[in-house]
Amino acid sequence: MRVLGFGGGQISEAAGGYDVANSLRFDDGSSDYLNRTTGTPTNANKCTFSLWAKRGQLGGTKALMGFHTNDSNRGNFVFEVDKLEVRMFDTSMQLTTNRLFRDVSAWYHIVLAVDTTQGTASNRVKLYINGVQETSFSTSSYPSQNSDFGFNKSGIVFKTTQKGEQNDFFDGYISEFVMVDGQQLDPTSFGEFDEDSGVWKAIDVSGLTFGTNGFYLDFENSGSLGADVSGNGNNFTVNNLTSIDQTTDTPTNNYATMNPLDNFYNSSTFSNGNNTVQTGTSQYTYNTSTLGVSSGKWYCEIEFDSTSAFDNALIGITSQFSTASTKELGDNSNDWGYYANAEYRNNNSWSSYGNTYTVGDIIGIALDLDNNKLYFSKNGTWQNSGDPTSGATGTGALSITDPASTNIGSYFIAICHFDASSNGTYKTNFGNPTFTITSGNSDGNGYGNFEYSVPSGYYALNSKNLAEYGWCYVY
Repeated sequence: MRVLGFGGGQISEAAGGYDVANSLRFDDGSSDYLNRTTGTPTNANKCTFSLWAKRGQLGGTKALMGFHTNDSNRGNFVFEVDKLEVRMFDTSMQLTTNRLFRDVSAWYHIVLAVDTTQGTASNRVKLYINGVQETSFSTSSYPSQNSDFGFNKSGIVFKTTQKGEQNDFFDGYISEFVMVDGQQLDPTSFGEFDEDSGVWKAIDVSGLTFGTNGFYLDFENSGSLGADVSGNGNNFTVNNLTSIDQTTDTPTNNYATMNPLDNFYNSSTFSNGNNTVQTGTSQYTYNTSTLGVSSGKWYCEIEFDSTSAFDNALIGITSQFSTASTKELGDNSNDWGYYANAEYRNNNSWSSYGNTYTVGDIIGIALDLDNNKLYFSKNGTWQNSGDPTSGATGTGALSITDPASTNIGSYFIAICHFDASSNGTYKTNFGNPTFTITSGNSDGNGYGNFEYSVPSGYYALNSKNLAEYGWCYVY
């Protein structure tokens, strides 16, 4: 087992235990959300919300949930400029954390536990992150004793991932979304610390008593993404979400995405849970993935989606982060880019390689760090007559530097649009595609959904595979 954390989240694969099957991917640019109108609660003073969240876009206001009936009867639970904030406008209640939550590589478990009958004000609303109560707030104003808590009132329009009265939508992934009506529960009802690793992990919540307004959204039914499986039938209406937004990137199997934190020089735009990247128009450096690897064999796909400059795409790997807006992929000694003009770039040098590719083509990457070989495919055909299963022979491969001798000690997937006057859009598939898959292929462990066959012995870049086959580095 490999355990790495960053910024309060966690990417680790804890040994054994409960497996979460699915999450739902939300894109704020598509105004994705779920909603339902609440009934009469079991107890309007007491409720608990639990969810797992993996962030996409940072900054601004990104809502986990909200409601709005009028300007005085509204509430929000949001990432506000990367702090967590819960507000009830009818009772002037507000909690805003001091710390920031900017980890886009990991899952956060968030619990909001309410009991307004408590005599001590700070016990009326409790916030927990990854099993630990949050106690440091820049703003802390609690509801009055015995007041109704707005999210559990009768007849409100409750929304997931949208601020109640405004279009401040969440961007990223939500999994295991639970509401318990009538009880203030602590995090141990929803998770536990792994006895071997100490990592906070999900547990089975299906046996909870959910109460009248309670629900459990597990997102396992692709034909009914808002289905409540608590037994209450409190189903949600689905808005702007389709089956492609159901993913297997979950708190118990965390997948790589592209990394908006490594974007200082490129100024790219990220969407679809950080799986779609539109590069900047005046820069031609590269963006990297959230997870880097130093051993094992790994496979992913990238669709070249759109551009006004068709021959300026560079797709590949790097062992260091960009240091300037003019540092294109392949400028360094230990990064390699497959160029759309039938060349590859390494160490500031161009060499003939494979076929040209253009918009609509899917480039496969097979990275063999057991033998330090790199292969590219175009629409399923391995370039340069490559054979990723050829091992140390490296048939048709590009030979790369051993990760231990590179700047960071790991390789990251990288995307670059080598044109300072136009941009390009790229859709990555680390196993949870945002583009339509017509065939459907998984790795040897059954993980991922790829357009083309995964070479034998290669695996999707996720925490379960990393726990078995390799070490990873988190930016």
